[in-house]
Amino acid sequence: MASNYEITRDRMRIEFLKYDQEHMIRKFSLKSDRSYLYISFMQRAYRISRRTGVVEWSENGFSTSVEADHDESMTIYDILCCSKDNCRLSGHYCPAGMLKGTVQSSGSGGSLFQKAADRFNGKQKELKAVCGIFGETIGLKGDVAAKLYPFTFLPVILQYWEADDEFPANLKFMFDENILDYMHYETIFFMTGHIIKRIEETMRTHFPAR
Repeated sequence: MASNYEITRDRMRIEFLKYDQEHMIRKFSLKSDRSYLYISFMQRAYRISRRTGVVEWSENGFSTSVEADHDESMTIYDILCCSKDNCRLSGHYCPAGMLKGTVQSSGSGGSLFQKAADRFNGKQKELKAVCGIFGETIGLKGDVAAKLYPFTFLPVILQYWEADDEFPANLKFMFDENILDYMHYETIFFMTGHIIKRIEETMRTHFPAR
């Protein structure tokens, strides 16, 4: 039986087909052919069927492919279908709770990412190395601070602090102040969930447990 997440994803396939695909191609300089649109998400190749709307990813040039899950698919659908025509980055970053047009919150989302922060604890070097794969380290506060590029045109800042005697590990994300021109507020957390998933997958690949 399909989960609610799968049902939501599958409904969005139909919605995707209602939008102007040629406009998406021009807007984001997407590669395309008669059957698919192509986009990179966290340095993994994805394609969207122009006939069915199904999103798939592959790591072997689509000799084989895997259907994208809810967070991957919904993030891609939202950017391609619902971003504003004049979406532009501001170059200024803030936590999701401080974005313009939202109810302002002083929280940084730390508790939301606490489980991931705890999993990263003690793996500072590995996290820093993997962040270097998906972006570059930057001079902000944190034991690890990096600007990641989930999409080539849309960076996200990650900051991480190891646990100490007084405080638990802390993971924080900051987003361009204009990110809501690219996606809906709730989609930010779909994208962030996938960023964490890809970081953890890559850490396991590059630093297998001994």
